Amino acid sequence: MKKKKFTYEKSGVSIKAADNFVKFISSISSNNKGKKKFNNIGGFGSISSIPKNLKNPKIVACTDGVGTKVEIANMLNKYDTIGIDLVAMSVNDLIVQGAKPLLFLDYISINKIDLKKLKSIIKGIVKGCKISGCTLVGGETAEMPGTYERGKFDIAGFAVGVVDQNKILKKKKIKRNDLVLAIPSSGIHSNGYSLVRYVLKKAKINLKNNLFLKIELLKPTKIYVKEVLNLIDGDLINGCANITGGGLADNIKRIIPDGLVANIDLHEIKTKKIFKWLKLNNIDDEEMLKTFNCGVGFCLIINPKNLHKIKKFFSKEFRPYIIGKIISGKNKVKLNGKIDWS
Repeated sequence: MKKKKFTYEKSGVSIKAADNFVKFISSISSNNKGKKKFNNIGGFGSISSIPKNLKNPKIVACTDGVGTKVEIANMLNKYDTIGIDLVAMSVNDLIVQGAKPLLFLDYISINKIDLKKLKSIIKGIVKGCKISGCTLVGGETAEMPGTYERGKFDIAGFAVGVVDQNKILKKKKIKRNDLVLAIPSSGIHSNGYSLVRYVLKKAKINLKNNLFLKIELLKPTKIYVKEVLNLIDGDLINGCANITGGGLADNIKRIIPDGLVANIDLHEIKTKKIFKWLKLNNIDDEEMLKTFNCGVGFCLIINPKNLHKIKKFFSKEFRPYIIGKIISGKNKVKLNGKIDWS
């Protein structure tokens, strides 16, 4: 009796499907590069040039994912926005250092290659790269049967940026009496989705039948790159913070120098309908503030004399507004009052 031969495909991995996906990525990446000097997709490594206009360039690197927001995408069978989220989560961290995003790589691990799903994700990544002015230069797709359940996947992103040494945003630039500005978020962004999903489960909400939540829960993370880099080029900000996991207090605390405090008035925060909905689902103020951005996606710390110069760089939807001031003291952040959830 002739024994059947074992193959990689019989174990659940299709190299042919992976090759087809690489060809697709290469085609859309090439279309978005314009006059490209290197063709990186499909190679063993990516080669990129460092901009020549920098006198003393420094490399800044960031990595992140989108957490369990991928589960919301699975629930709704909609994958065209989480790629934007993936880029946003890394490039919004890069600009905190003053760096301009240069290149991006992705990592997708999945139970079984689903070309339709993966193409949708990649199109979002390419769009996010375009918004942030960087290039998708490569990545990795891992087909992992047995590690992920059917239909399950995860994504991670890796961004590299460059900054001239004299443009690096350092803590020492932040001074007493500087203003703290809030730039509105586009929504939940990509943090706190395990709690969101817990609320959906406990409230027995059918997400597919709720138009408001279908839109809000997959709304892509705002990419702040263009606006913030314009402010850095004009020497208009002393510091900034990307408001992600840990919320307002934990993220602002990371950039405040010893001996100073970001004195925040929570009543000044202009929150959004999605956070008001979450608050109504039995979540207290403290939990809201440490889990979600609550409407503040990014913070700027500026000299008061620059306030009138800054707003012109933003659309009305994302125009910065004052929520606090830098004062002397300890603990780096002080939250006063309460957010108005009404």
